[in-house]
Amino acid sequence: MKTLLLISLFFTSLVSLSGKDQGDKQDNDYDVVVYGGTSAGIIAAVQAAKMGKTVVLIVPDGHLGGLTTGGLGQTDIGNKQVIGGLARQFYERIAKKYNRPEAWKWQKKSDYRSHGQSLTEKGESTMWTFEPSVALEVYRDLIRENNIPVVMNERLDLKKRCVVKKNGAIRRILMESGKTFSGGMFIDASYEGDLMARSGVSYFVGREGEEVYHEPLNGVRTRQAIHHQFPDGIDPYRKKGNPESGLLSGINTTAGEEGSGDHKVQAYCFRMCLTDVPENRIPFEKPANYDEQQYALLFRLIEKGYYGPFCTFSAMPNRKTDSNNNGPFSTDFIGQNYAYPDGDYETREKILRAHETYQKGLMWTLANHPRVPDSIRRVFSRWGLPKDEFTDNGHWPDQLYVREARRMIGTLVMTQHHCTQDSTVSRSVGMGAYTMDSHNIQRYVNGKGWVKNEGDVQVGGFGPYPIGYGAIIPKKEECTNLLVPVCLSASHIAYGSIRMEPVFMILGQSAATAACLALDSHTSVQDIDYDRLKEQLLKDKQILYTRK
Repeated sequence: MKTLLLISLFFTSLVSLSGKDQGDKQDNDYDVVVYGGTSAGIIAAVQAAKMGKTVVLIVPDGHLGGLTTGGLGQTDIGNKQVIGGLARQFYERIAKKYNRPEAWKWQKKSDYRSHGQSLTEKGESTMWTFEPSVALEVYRDLIRENNIPVVMNERLDLKKRCVVKKNGAIRRILMESGKTFSGGMFIDASYEGDLMARSGVSYFVGREGEEVYHEPLNGVRTRQAIHHQFPDGIDPYRKKGNPESGLLSGINTTAGEEGSGDHKVQAYCFRMCLTDVPENRIPFEKPANYDEQQYALLFRLIEKGYYGPFCTFSAMPNRKTDSNNNGPFSTDFIGQNYAYPDGDYETREKILRAHETYQKGLMWTLANHPRVPDSIRRVFSRWGLPKDEFTDNGHWPDQLYVREARRMIGTLVMTQHHCTQDSTVSRSVGMGAYTMDSHNIQRYVNGKGWVKNEGDVQVGGFGPYPIGYGAIIPKKEECTNLLVPVCLSASHIAYGSIRMEPVFMILGQSAATAACLALDSHTSVQDIDYDRLKEQLLKDKQILYTRK
């Protein structure tokens, strides 16, 4: 009798750790359920399939590939040598795509010269700059080759109890359509972290005060806000020189106390893919709900003698660009995204559409508005949207650049000190290598009565650093079968360095590897044998530490 009881308890523990209840009959039952169609999600699904597990990739919207297929064609990489595993294979596949003569429709390959931080070394097998459509080709190839089922336009039902747990493990998740997906392990690879949040896992939105983790770069930072900054003398009021007229939209009276925390997040934008090839170019159009008042600061900036930059034109193949924020008034819609991370779908959709309208309006203004000097209009009117990109979304990127949303508070919180390696981690699952980079977070009126941007921090000068396994797993008492490679556990300023697409790919692969090993060992993600994880990661060519 005692033996039977012990056997019963043993199998009960397996059920609670894996998240599966053998008495439940689900139509959608997998070893690993990946939620989020980002780069991390796709790579996680590929890794799980390669390790022999059944896996499903759930894409909450109609867009596959996140920012990598959404216009971010100039890879933010830092030190390329620490990108290994499936992430490096992705960029090698990109290179192979561009080795085909038919890939060069609008430009000769010999004429292409990439610019900026993604320059490729001579003879390198990888390529770090690419068109959105080519990145999508690569991801579709990976999904097809590994027979991964992809479920598009299925998102968690946030109005109901959409995550069912038992004994600390997720058993199933519920979609708005009524479909459910059960699994042994779950990976939240979304930019927003909805699965993580609905699983009862602790998280933070905004920036911690500098005292929380003793980080001199966290919290409100007016002193560091040097880049993308307004010159002195730009009036913030609706009627110049008249405070009683009220502030222009999006400007706060003060920035807040230096170093203090808040729940504001760094600005979002769309990474635009533009072209100057007349046969492939769609001129910028004036949005139907265009509001000229949104560009009052732009006009005042130009009147002060500022002639640019207003965005980047980083060269991609086929005379296309990856165009990003650059300058005091640019594509970042500063201060207009605070409700996004914890917002419901309707709130997020409104914020996304407002960003789209603002950015389309900005480009039309720079190319056409009579208050913009001819020299600026001539530059911008030669650019437009490519006819052969984002063909199912009016040629506009369908992925908002959610630079930061929720961030898990896991078993390890990556901080500024881990980036600079004043502190080190012991269980690496990949490496970060980029500058600590926060875009501006708010606009405010300084002591002299002028408008300024606040929140931009760009601090580098440190080498590649390891990212600890504890940063992608929750605390054990909160969930035992969830991994979070995108909304991972990091402070605001550390996340500004980690939040790069290649790093998300790396962490997606490591998360899936850990999930598979946890299933094999019938244990929680917190209790897996790290030595086994490390062995598998190295076997799969992940880079966990710099070579000395």
